Amino acid sequence: MGSLEHPPIFVIPGVPDHLTYTWVAMVLLGLLTLIASRRLEMVPRGAQNFMEIVLEQFLTLIDDVLGHEGRRYFPLLATLGLFIVTSNLMGLVPGLIAPTANLNTTAACALIVFFTYHWIGIRRQGMRAYARHFMGPVVWLAWLMVPIEIVSHLARPLSLSLRLFGNMTGGHILLAVFFFLMGFDGMLGWALTGSLGGVLLGAPAALIMVVFTVGFLYPLKILVAFLQAFIFVMLSMLYIAGAIEEAEHH
Repeated sequence: MGSLEHPPIFVIPGVPDHLTYTWVAMVLLGLLTLIASRRLEMVPRGAQNFMEIVLEQFLTLIDDVLGHEGRRYFPLLATLGLFIVTSNLMGLVPGLIAPTANLNTTAACALIVFFTYHWIGIRRQGMRAYARHFMGPVVWLAWLMVPIEIVSHLARPLSLSLRLFGNMTGGHILLAVFFFLMGFDGMLGWALTGSLGGVLLGAPAALIMVVFTVGFLYPLKILVAFLQAFIFVMLSMLYIAGAIEEAEHH
């Protein structure tokens, strides 16, 4: 993998790249927010209109899953969604890296969700009542249900982090392989040697790879970037909904 990767254009000595580009993603989102809110108008235009459309989509999704009461969790869910999709898309820009292609970043996002929805459940119904739902509906089955519930809840941050990390890393590796095969060390380099095989095989192969990458892989990666952010936010809402429903049930 190291032979396929190119170093990012901006590196801070002693600071991991994924941490550096996590801050880059936050700065980009901060600048977009400042631009969108600099001159607020009743009839939005430009960046304000774009951000209002994006945030309205988050509100609609929250209302559908959590109900109107779920709007109190809008800052958390919208922040996670915008950060993840921005980080995912950064991996498609040459010279940048996707922070979400590092397990530390995805695990941090997953742990935020994990502790938040437990805190919501405890706050809504109290520690004792919240802990009781781990025992299941029948008290004498508590010895069986408690370990199952604990494993189930511990698997949630694991699945959230690994799913996002795996999809971003897999797409990154696929793009790196194609760039390596069609670059100066691959088909294009073979074609530039001027040999008969390079002209007849290397040049057409490099052209086909370029068309395939631009016409299919990049659109697919953009779709995956948005889809993975949507899945992460949706699962986070479902976990919060589970804590809220437990509270209403008790």
